Amino acid sequence: MKFSIQREALLKPLQTIVGVVERRQTLPVLSNILVIVTNDTLSMTATDLEVEMIATTPLENAEPGDITIPARKMVDICRALPEGATIQVSLDTEKQRVTIRSGKSRFNLATLPISDFPSVDEITSQFEFSLPQNALKRLIEKTSFAMAQQDVRYYLNGLLLEIAKGAVRSVATDGHRLALSSYECDINPADTLQIIVPRKGVGELVKLLEDSDEPVNIQVSNNHIKIAMKDLVFTSKLIDGRFPDYQRVIPSDSDKHIVADRELLRHALLRTSILSNEKYRGIRLRLSDGLIQAQANNPEMEEAEEEIQVTYSGESLEIGFNVSYFLDALATVSEETVAIELGDANSSCVIRPQKDDSCTYVIMPMRL
Repeated sequence: MKFSIQREALLKPLQTIVGVVERRQTLPVLSNILVIVTNDTLSMTATDLEVEMIATTPLENAEPGDITIPARKMVDICRALPEGATIQVSLDTEKQRVTIRSGKSRFNLATLPISDFPSVDEITSQFEFSLPQNALKRLIEKTSFAMAQQDVRYYLNGLLLEIAKGAVRSVATDGHRLALSSYECDINPADTLQIIVPRKGVGELVKLLEDSDEPVNIQVSNNHIKIAMKDLVFTSKLIDGRFPDYQRVIPSDSDKHIVADRELLRHALLRTSILSNEKYRGIRLRLSDGLIQAQANNPEMEEAEEEIQVTYSGESLEIGFNVSYFLDALATVSEETVAIELGDANSSCVIRPQKDDSCTYVIMPMRL
């Protein structure tokens, strides 16, 4: 195996896939990336047994071969070399060592045989479709913040993708709040598919996606999702579990409808939250004609109060919420005004962009 490549052409795909590699590994080979060289292509694969990423880049006049190389050492070497440098990589098959040369620099790296490297099972696709990159990125960004972290209900530690006739929806919940986003598209699966992508897979995938209209090809099987982009293939195992019926969580009988300036409300809540209880983050909202009053206090008997002018005419209401959940939802909305729906003091709150019904956020109330 022998090839020559520009530093930037090697560093970019390396940096893209190295996030999958965990720093502490149960299997030594999982600290390595699988390198496969053909006459005109370099393919690099990283996996942690849950997520696999393959990056390819073109080569010229390469000598074919394959080996696994320590991932982070390889990235660190490429980063440390000067911009525009040419890198030569060769494998000594007798010593099973890889030599990296550039200018007057030379590095010898230990390797492990490719037979040790785990491969993801071949996917038997149940359904295949395409989405623009920016649409998939938006679905993830609008909802992934509401995923649970290390919840015993393991199916909450991921993002639900629901693939239905004419639409793809993403849903995340941690049991206290819910985020839903949908994208209408021309797809027609035989049945509505629901898959749960694990938290790490979601985090790595959103880094790969760009704000472009370029399509990505998505394959869904019983236990994997595979997403192919121009020079990248992302594969993730799915969480085996049944996601809660998210439609039942969204209140449909809220009788109090408020329209507020998003930034005005967000900054008022941010200021109020400074003096909220650090552990529970609770704030009290008092709703009256044309006004929301936000109030917070803490065990040190400190108090904060803000008044926000809103469009509302109806009954008064006092209700408590975790202010962090409210702020997370408002930060994700890109419109200038938000529509807020409330029922009584024990009902969940619904937040939506005023003129965009493709995103919905639900927050459960708190007893203060």
